[in-house]
This record gives sequence, structure tokens and C-alpha cells, in this order.
Amino acid sequence: MSNDGVNTGRRRFLTAATSAVGVAGAVGIAVPFVGSWNPSAKAKAAGAPVKADISKLEPGQMVVVEWRGKPVYVVHRTEAQLADLPGLNDKLKDPDSAISKQPAYISGIDRSIRPEILVIEGLCTHLGCAPKFRPEVGAADLGGKDWQGGFFCPCHGSKFDLSGRVYAGVPASANLVVPPYSYEGDNVLVIGVDSEAA
Repeated sequence: MSNDGVNTGRRRFLTAATSAVGVAGAVGIAVPFVGSWNPSAKAKAAGAPVKADISKLEPGQMVVVEWRGKPVYVVHRTEAQLADLPGLNDKLKDPDSAISKQPAYISGIDRSIRPEILVIEGLCTHLGCAPKFRPEVGAADLGGKDWQGGFFCPCHGSKFDLSGRVYAGVPASANLVVPPYSYEGDNVLVIGVDSEAA
């Protein structure tokens, strides 16, 4: 059998071109398929868990993470800030979080799984404004020597301590809400997955 008249260069070109088109088609199908594994914006808004890397969050700093269309404040509290919390109990409406919404596994003054990391929804319990993070101690506009740092709602003047507990004598009636959350390792916070279910 003779290969006379067979153009091997053309055959190689056609084989390579067909293979390239096949690979491009496979990639074109795989990308949307793999992308479908991530929760959609609609699913995230409905409550899909959100992960946040907190490895670079320094003591005294706060980051905001969006979950269910709400801001969630993640604060790395200092030792001094934690030490000041018990001294505020007589100035608060609900110091023991007896009436405020929070997961069952959250208890104590620090209102967190890890004492140094506070996780709360950044919505005032009065009318839903976003309180400002005001960590400075002794702020003159917030009560001077009585202010140990916390959150101030500029809409109607509600104040919360660094555990999100509401001060007495302000419009908000409840502490800031603690969402369900857990940890994946030491540095990944998962908002939307209850610690007891994690």
C-alpha cells in the first residue's frame, strides 16, 4: 500500500486544529460547570455561608463582611478592651444578653466564641442604621470618661459597648444581633454556619 498523494503535513495540521477546537470546547463547558459550584448572588442573599480570612486582623481593628445583604462587624478586641467590659454592666439595658437575640452557644460578657473576636450584625436594633465603630476611650462626644469604646449610631444616638450590648437611656432597646457563625481552622471565620452544626 502506497502513501503516494497523502499530504502528511496537511493531515497533522487538521489533527492539531481538530484537537485544539475540542480542547476549547471542553474548557468552554467546564468553566460554567465549575462556576456553578459557587453559591449565586441570590443564594448568598438568602443566607449562604460567607467565609472571611481574619489572619491579618490586628488587635483593635474591625472589618466588615457582607452576609444576607447585611453588614457583619468582625472586631479583634484587645486585652484592655476585654478587661473594661465588666465595669460597664450598670450602664447597660441588657448586660447579660438575657433578652437579646444570639445563638445558644454564645454566652458571657464577651458574647463570642473566642473572647478576642467579636462577630455582630452591623445594624442598630432601633431602626436599622449602621452604627459607627468608635474604639477610642474617653471620646468627649460620647460621654467622656464613661466611654470605653464601642459603637455609636449617628441616626438617633444609640450606643453599644465593644460586645454590642446596648447602653441604657438610648432609643435602641436590644443588643446588637450575633449571627450564627463558626471557625474553619484558626483564621477562617464562617458566617451563616452555626458553631454547634459546624
